[in-house]
Amino acid sequence: MGYWDDSRGKFFALILGTLLTTFLVFTLIWALYKHCCKCVVPYGVCQPLKVRLLHILLLMLFALDYGLWKLGLSKWLTLLNLAFDGIPPSDDPSLSIKDTFFEGIFVRLYQPKAPSTVPRRGIMFFHGGNGILGSVNSYERLCRYIARESSSVLVSVGYQLAPDSPYPSQFNECHDATVHFMKNAENYGVDPARIIISGDSFGGTITAYLCQELKSRTDLPKVRAQVLLYPFLQVMDFTLPSYQQNRFFPLPMLRDWAMFAVHYLGLPTSLADVATSGTLVPEDSKRKFGKWVHWDLVPYKFRMRNPKPTPPAPSKDNLFNVINEVLGRKLSPLLAEDSFLKELPDTFILTCEYDVMRDDGLLYKKRLEENGVQVSWYHLEDGFHAVLVLLNHWLITFPCAKTGMDTVISYIRGL
Repeated sequence: MGYWDDSRGKFFALILGTLLTTFLVFTLIWALYKHCCKCVVPYGVCQPLKVRLLHILLLMLFALDYGLWKLGLSKWLTLLNLAFDGIPPSDDPSLSIKDTFFEGIFVRLYQPKAPSTVPRRGIMFFHGGNGILGSVNSYERLCRYIARESSSVLVSVGYQLAPDSPYPSQFNECHDATVHFMKNAENYGVDPARIIISGDSFGGTITAYLCQELKSRTDLPKVRAQVLLYPFLQVMDFTLPSYQQNRFFPLPMLRDWAMFAVHYLGLPTSLADVATSGTLVPEDSKRKFGKWVHWDLVPYKFRMRNPKPTPPAPSKDNLFNVINEVLGRKLSPLLAEDSFLKELPDTFILTCEYDVMRDDGLLYKKRLEENGVQVSWYHLEDGFHAVLVLLNHWLITFPCAKTGMDTVISYIRGL
């Protein structure tokens, strides 16, 4: 009896191992096919071979995540989020790191241990991830680096993700956590006059919106500066040069990013193609906001890589509510009226050459300067979207990540 039980166990283990191996092989073949046939990695990007390997790995993780979701074994993006969290770094003897809550919102507080004779700067940080990916854990190394190197108190906000926590709860949570910190800054050894709001990608969207919202509050100290790292700032025009030049760059490809965006907003996936084709927004809205967001407003040197596209035919779908929402200041702070931009705090904007969102940052820089805002800008010529979060991640870090972050640190130290 024992012999048969042992044989049967080995047989099922063999079957399971064979199925798993077959699945992994097909996953690798699919990832290689999609990368080689669908993606373009320019030679000018930082370490192009490593970019390719990273993208293939991400595609395999995405396929595994999708398979587990379809089998009912996990929620969609669970595996991807676990992978993004990565292996926790070892303790940092220079920082006191504490998980706590601001107004019921989870935050991670980083405080330098070295004594200071004066109150420190305070930094609110909002992570990226389209509102459906990322966490304080996946940005742990980046936040440690900022707090340690700038000798600042940093608060990383762990806002809840969609679809479990639908849009716009992420904006509301970041708002409430920021207001709490600003009102109680002195309790954390922070000078209320030196509070910086910052974020990357989608976190940059939240940062830009909150600074517009908070600038007129008389019950709060004035924000000292906003730091926008390759921010996403508008949903009106996806035919800008950077969206066209980098639409097939793999981190992320334009259509993949659009699919995540419509998933975040709880919209039909078919709208991803409508948006990326440039037919989402009707002509009257394009004319209204064209004075701020238009191909011809992007500096010439950033338009050289491709010709001006043929204007797409306008959409005939009834998308009135969707259009009103995506053109609002939450999702498109670049489209805010001048009154919301005047007297904004000093601003630092970092853009990357190989990033679909590059021109959002360039056009926001232009608008802020036209409204009298002091803007510092740094452009990573060999950088790509989300490269900074890979800082100090062993084999998958990139030299341009440190270059970009050291520029950010230098700016923060000067405040």
